Amino acid sequence: MDAFHLCLALGPVAVYLLLLGMLNLSRRSFLVAGVRDAAALGLALSGLVIVGPLALWFPHSTAAHMGRFGVELVWLFMLSLYGLCLVLVLLVLRPRLVIYNISADQLRPILADLVEKLDPEARWAGDSLVLPDLGVQVQLESLAWMRNVSLVSAGPNQNLGGWRRLENELALALRQVEVPRNPRAVSLLSVGTMIAGWLIWQVAKDPQSVARVLFDILSECWQMVGLGK
Repeated sequence: MDAFHLCLALGPVAVYLLLLGMLNLSRRSFLVAGVRDAAALGLALSGLVIVGPLALWFPHSTAAHMGRFGVELVWLFMLSLYGLCLVLVLLVLRPRLVIYNISADQLRPILADLVEKLDPEARWAGDSLVLPDLGVQVQLESLAWMRNVSLVSAGPNQNLGGWRRLENELALALRQVEVPRNPRAVSLLSVGTMIAGWLIWQVAKDPQSVARVLFDILSECWQMVGLGK
């Protein structure tokens, strides 16, 4: 595999690992909605999908019958299909909040104090929480080895407005809390840095081939835009 395709496949993964490492290295927790968290993961894996399944299943015969820009048009269609599939997954996801760099034991008292203010009728049952006034039913799911917690909707009947209020209030509460740095951040940063450094080394060995591929792609796109006018 040439340097350009290596960068395309592993570049987003390296960026994703570096971002996760920096989040876990902070002394503050970071809250993100489940949709944005899943979208970030989908973008991080997009390069691997392009050089893997999409390249493997590329319909060369179809592209050959579509004329001069057949390859580019088929790639545009396949990338659009991947994007639509990702959007579909995001739309059907249950409401979820992900809190990075905090353990379940640290989050529980913060959440308990918060729900008393948001909903006096709130009830706990183990790791489940029901807020009837907000129309929210939550299940706490912890990933202990990465020290993050997810608040996942429990049941189909959920009030999205209540979830947004819970997200905003919990984000404000977490800003006041200082947590120890996550030791896992060093591993994430190390792996991300090694991947990024290896990609830079691959490009440095043959920068002309990478520049040539980029120039060819941009030229084809420019010609397609020019013919479409």
